[in-house]
Formats: sequence, structure tokens, C-alpha cells
Amino acid sequence: MKNILIQRLVVFGLVAFSAVLGSGCSTVPVTGRSQLSLISAGEEMQLGLTSFNQLKKETPISKDVAANALMQKVGKRIAAVAGPDMPNAQWEFVVFESKEANAFCLPGGKVGVYTGILPITTDEAGLATVLGHEIAHAVARHGGERMSEAMVMQTGGQVLGATLSSADPRAQAAATVAYGLTTALGRELPHSRQQESEADEIGLVYMARAGYDPESAVAFWQRFAAYTQQQGGSMPAFLRTHPTDEKRIQQLKVLMPRAKAEYRPVP
Repeated sequence: MKNILIQRLVVFGLVAFSAVLGSGCSTVPVTGRSQLSLISAGEEMQLGLTSFNQLKKETPISKDVAANALMQKVGKRIAAVAGPDMPNAQWEFVVFESKEANAFCLPGGKVGVYTGILPITTDEAGLATVLGHEIAHAVARHGGERMSEAMVMQTGGQVLGATLSSADPRAQAAATVAYGLTTALGRELPHSRQQESEADEIGLVYMARAGYDPESAVAFWQRFAAYTQQQGGSMPAFLRTHPTDEKRIQQLKVLMPRAKAEYRPVP
């Protein structure tokens, strides 16, 4: 009986969660996907600006003239094609000195690349792959979407707690754990992987529109896959926030015909 009660309460929470997902929606550029949006674009942008300013104080900025020049060149080309989808962006492109092989774009158009990823990008088109992907996250408002869903899941947890307030303490603990696992494995991680795949798709289109051969994206992720292998093993795919490198490459190949149709080489 206790297990049945827990199962019913978890199902109730997920049904309520799904109902909220049907409201407060916006549409992602390029893919047309509907997304939950409970935070305004202005609020999201302010968070991005504040975070970026703080990061610039805490992380050394690269003095590599060539790397900075390439960052500005590629960043501005990608921003030019992404701009119509994020008209209020305050674009800024910074190369940070760090061994980490990573990059990001915060809401509002604040883009950062760590020097650790430059040996993997190797060239202009490789950097365009990275910047297209990161800018796509900001344009698609993935950060705001994650925050919106976190708000919903927190509310769901509070409702579950209130519902079980008079139940046996062991039932309360079990239900709380079950709800946490269900939301994490059933929603949070898959949705994070969906956002990554969506950023790959949008970024591929953006780099093609900016005049970079989209085939270069496949070559970059093949190099990144080799780098990942050199760094050691990885956790099971169903527990990852990102798709596996192999899955990513497969998806890019499927998307390639559309990107090729958008590709116009720059003279």
C-alpha cells in the first residue's frame, strides 16, 4: 500500500509538471520547438551580464593577440547571422586564459572561450563550430528554460511535501527520493541533452549562414571525441547532461543537408 501511495504521488507530481509545461511557452528560433519560459528575456539578460562581469574579474583574460583577433572575427560573423533571433544582445567576445577545454555564451550575448579549447578547434571553422553552438544556447534561451523548469520542479517537491506532511516519516523520505530520481533521470538530464543537441543544430545553421563549411563541425567533434578519450572514460550516456560525442557526430551528419543548403562561402 505504501509503495502504491508513493507511485501515485509521483505520478501526480509529473502530471502537474506536464500541465505547467503547457503554459508560459515560447518558440525556439531555427528549430521551432516550444519551450517553457517563466523568466523574462530582460531578467535573463541581466543575470548574464552580472555573471560575465564577475567572471572577467576572477579569470585572467588572454593576451594572445592572434587568438583574440580570431575570436573577434569569428564571433562577429556568427553574431551577424544570429542577431535577428536575439535583437537586444550586447555582444562581447573574450578569450580567457585557462587549460579547460570549454566555451560559453551567457544570456545577453556575452561569449567566452577558454584557451584550452583552441588546440582542438585548430582553425577558424573549428572556432566557428564552438561559437555557433554556444551562441545558439543563448539565442534559444536555454538558461531561462532550465531556470523555469527548476522553479516548476521545486514547486512540485513542495506540493509533494505538503501532501505527505501527515504520512509516515519513512513514506515521506521514500517519496521524496522517488520524486528526485524521477525528475532528474526522467526530465532534467534528458532535457539537458536535448538542449545540447538543439544548440548543435542551431549552431550548425548559424555557421553555415556565416560562410563556414558545416562539414567542419563534424571534423571538430571528431577531434573533441579523441581529446575526450585521452582524458579517460565517461559515465553512462543516460546519466550525462551532454550527448556522447559519437551520438553528436551522428546527429550532425543527419542535419548536414539542411546546413549545406544554408551555406554560402565567403569570397
